[in-house]
Amino acid sequence: MNLYLGIDFGTTGARSTVIDSQGTIHCETEYTFANNGQQQPELPSVWQNALWDSIEQIPPAIRNQVRAIAIDGTSSTVMLCNTDGIPVCEPILYNDARGAAVTERLRAIAPDNHTVLSATSSLAKLLWLQEGGHGGTAPTVFLHQADWLAFLLHGKLGISDYHNALKLGFDVDTLCYPNWLTQGIAGAATPELPQVVAPGTPVGEVRAQVGDRFGFPRDCMICAGTTDSIAAFLASGVNLPGEAVTSLGSTLAVKLLSHTRVDDSRYGIYSHKLGDLWLVGGASNTGGAVLRHFFTDVELDNYSTQIDPAQESLLDYYPLLKKGDRFPINDPNLPPRLEPRPSDSVEFLHGLLESIAQIEARGYQLLQELGATPLTKVYTAGGGAKNSVWSAIRKRYLKVPVVTPVHTAAAYGTALLAMRSVTD
Repeated sequence: MNLYLGIDFGTTGARSTVIDSQGTIHCETEYTFANNGQQQPELPSVWQNALWDSIEQIPPAIRNQVRAIAIDGTSSTVMLCNTDGIPVCEPILYNDARGAAVTERLRAIAPDNHTVLSATSSLAKLLWLQEGGHGGTAPTVFLHQADWLAFLLHGKLGISDYHNALKLGFDVDTLCYPNWLTQGIAGAATPELPQVVAPGTPVGEVRAQVGDRFGFPRDCMICAGTTDSIAAFLASGVNLPGEAVTSLGSTLAVKLLSHTRVDDSRYGIYSHKLGDLWLVGGASNTGGAVLRHFFTDVELDNYSTQIDPAQESLLDYYPLLKKGDRFPINDPNLPPRLEPRPSDSVEFLHGLLESIAQIEARGYQLLQELGATPLTKVYTAGGGAKNSVWSAIRKRYLKVPVVTPVHTAAAYGTALLAMRSVTD
């Protein structure tokens, strides 16, 4: 039997899914990061251990039938490596806004309203690393999280995909780095940019050392990956323009399948290429991480059942754990709004759920105002999909059906990507 492995590196841990050519799941594993995967020393070692552990958990009888592997990572989580692929400084995580310090240089380089014009974009982080001399004087290679993890499997350094490379400035129309980018970053300490291929492109066979350790077939193919939110979109099976996927994980990400492309950095909106269509969307820093800051999972389940989803909350929040958001308001200094806090925990949770639903609805409204295909249905992925009360509140604001797809795990979407890479 031919099996296909997808590995998802999300914000709090790594998950893997193995499927066959019919899409049937044969194995799933999970690995939780210490410290919720936030900035910490030796982060690359944490990721590498998670990768090996996730594979180790898969039964050997399944591993030796795996024909292709793909990995997704968090968008704009980046790192600098030496020419042997060894990180030379700590990675910078997806939501790290230190790029705000290089805003002037970024604006001088990039066209108006470009996707990279955000404090958290990959390019902003590259400029920050460059200006601080963090790569030293030896040659370095700039990689995304998914690029580096795939390198550990195939051994070919400096290969990315055009989903991960979008916020670096890669042009998905011409399929090359634009002149404004290559000229704008040119200098003595300029790292080598990754070669960019289509997501799912077969890159190379698994390294012999890795294949022998885990019992993968010698011809097991490692494929170019994608981002975690696109992987969740792929898992849903959505393929009609007007349909969308909201990922309610630690953060809130919306993706609308559209005939037309929409890019506008003023609102943190960007479009990923998906076949002949466009995946238009954005990601907000609000979401499940805020809920988990105030409530345990048991409390969330218990209090949610006491909320009437038809009743509007009068609390007006913008739920963030720290200042700054990316979408639908792109402002690294946007302050959290979590006051007034009622003494009743059910009332407080109601206000949080409703406020996050309003941010989601505003996001989809903006996409349509800027020319995206009108919204017809929203599928929900991530942990928030399990909360039926929250779904009902969201439906009230979205005014379209809100449904849960059969498959929601990003690892499943990445497994589909691996499967299609060698079967299409």
